[in-house]
Amino acid sequence: MSTTDYLCTYCRSHLLVGGNIIVGAKGPKGKMGIILLHPELGNYDIVTHPEFNIEEGESYSFYCPVCHSKLNDKEKDELAKLYMVENGDEYEFYFSRLAGEKASFKVKDKEVEEDAGFHKDRYARYFDLPKEYKKYL
Repeated sequence: MSTTDYLCTYCRSHLLVGGNIIVGAKGPKGKMGIILLHPELGNYDIVTHPEFNIEEGESYSFYCPVCHSKLNDKEKDELAKLYMVENGDEYEFYFSRLAGEKASFKVKDKEVEEDAGFHKDRYARYFDLPKEYKKYL
């Protein structure tokens, strides 16, 4: 049986609760709320409070609900990043910050182990680098 967990990249708090990844989000107009993300790579179902409307095409900033650190990746600004722990192995888990966009990546040692989503090719430039350049990431 596979066991998977998701952690904040800063405080390493567990973000998988009740079968969902819990993150804070802030939209471009400043509206904030909680988003529940489906933990399965390639499943883009989300749950929000009815008053926190996610607007397709808008870019959101994501935050840890525990330490409030920004989860947007510093080098890959269009993606958010969490740690994914699966059967004792740790990965970097990236997903698009653009509402409605389907792109997610499971990365270990700067190599994509698995990716998913119709829009994943938009982010290939972040991961398809020659090995000699990956050491600078």
